Amino acid sequence: MSNPSSTSNIVAASEQTQAPRRWWVWLVMGVLGIAAVWLIWSLIRPEEEAPPAPAPTAVETETTQLDAVSIASEFVGALEAQDRVVVRPEVEGRITAILVEDGDRISAGTPILQLSPDRPRAVVTGAIADIEAARASRTTAQAELLEAEAARDSAIAEETLQGIEYDRTVGLVEEGALAQQSLDQITRSRDATAAERRAAERRIEAARANLSESTASLRRAEASADVATEDLSDYEVVAPIDGVVGDMPVKIGDFVGTGAELTTLTRNDTMDLRLPVPVNRADELRPGLPVELRTEEGTEPLVVGRISFVAERVENGAQSILAKATFPNPDGRLRDEQFVRARVIWDQESDVMVPTTAISRIGGQNFVFVVQPSETEDGEDGYVAVQRPVTLGVIADNRYQVTEGLDPGETIVTAGLLRLSDGAAVTPEGE
Repeated sequence: MSNPSSTSNIVAASEQTQAPRRWWVWLVMGVLGIAAVWLIWSLIRPEEEAPPAPAPTAVETETTQLDAVSIASEFVGALEAQDRVVVRPEVEGRITAILVEDGDRISAGTPILQLSPDRPRAVVTGAIADIEAARASRTTAQAELLEAEAARDSAIAEETLQGIEYDRTVGLVEEGALAQQSLDQITRSRDATAAERRAAERRIEAARANLSESTASLRRAEASADVATEDLSDYEVVAPIDGVVGDMPVKIGDFVGTGAELTTLTRNDTMDLRLPVPVNRADELRPGLPVELRTEEGTEPLVVGRISFVAERVENGAQSILAKATFPNPDGRLRDEQFVRARVIWDQESDVMVPTTAISRIGGQNFVFVVQPSETEDGEDGYVAVQRPVTLGVIADNRYQVTEGLDPGETIVTAGLLRLSDGAAVTPEGE
C-alpha cells in the first residue's frame, strides 16, 4: 500500500510547477491582443496629410563676371626717407636759444639753435676795424697817386712849351737876333722841367706801389673778416635741407661739443623701400613695375609707387636681387622706418572673382553654391542652390580668383551659406 502523505506531497509539487506557466501564457496572450487591436486601428484610421515642404531660404546673390586679376608677390620691409640728416654743431659752445620745436617743417637755411657767440663776435668786430683802416690807407694811396699823376702831367706840358721855346731861341741866336745868354737860360729851364717830370713819375711809381699794398691789406682784412664771420655763423646751427625736425634732446644752457647730435631732419615727401626679390623673378623685374603699399594684409593700398632701381648683381648668399621702390608721400601718411607690406604687380589678367564670403570648405575642398532655376512641387518656377567645387587662385580686396569651376554670368550665393545644403530651395535677393 502506498503512503497517503507521499501522494499528497507529489500533487502539491505538480501544482506549484504549473502556476508560473499559466502566468506567462496570460502575458503572451495579452501582448498579442494589444497588437491585434493596434493593427485593426491602423487599418481603419484615416490617412494623414504629408507635412508641407520647407519654405525657400532667402539668400544674397551675385552674378559672376570677368575682373582684372593682378599676378603679384608680397614683400615686407621698412620705408626710408630719401633725405635724412643728423644735425650736429661744427663748433663747441653753450646753447643760448632754441629756435624751432620738434615736428616743425622747415626749409634749408632756417636757424635751429644758437650757441654762445661772444668770442667769435669780438673777432669779427676786430676784423671789421681792420677793414676800415685798410680802406682809409688805400684811399690815401689813391689820392697820392692822383697828385703825382697831376704833377707829371703838368711837368710834361711845361716841358713841351720849354721845347718849343728852346727851338725858337736857337733860331734867333743863330740869326744874331738874340744873345747866347738867352739860349742858356732856356736850356736851364727846359732841363729843370724835365727833372720835375722825372720826379713826378717816380712819385707815381711809389704811389702805385703804396696803393697796391693798401689794396692787398684791404683784401687780407676782408678775408679775415669773412673767416671770422664764417666762424661766427658756425655758432648758429641752420637746417642743411628741407625737412621735419625730429626729437631734440638738448636744452638751453647745455654745453655741446663738436659732433654732438642735436636733432634730425627728415624730408619725407618721397619714400623708398628696399625689396629683396628672388632671383627666379629676375627676368620679370624691371624699373617701372607698379608696387602697392599696405600697412596690413587685405586692406586697401595706401599708395601706389614704382620700381625705381634694380641692382646689377645678385646679393651674396641670399640669391636675391635688390630692387628699390619709390612712393610719393604728399600728405605725410608714410613715416621713415615704418614697416609696410609691398605688393609688386608682375602682370594683369582677366578671370572670375568672387567674394570670400561665397566660399565654403569641406574636407579641404572649396565650394560655391550656384543658383539654378527649378520647378516646385506645385508646378511653379523656383530656384535651388547647387553646391559646386571650385579651384581658387590669388586673393585681392577680399575676393578670390576662381581658376576652375565657374563661368562668367552664373549666379552664386554670397551670404547665408550656413543655412544651405546641396539642392536646397532658395529665394535669391530681389526675386
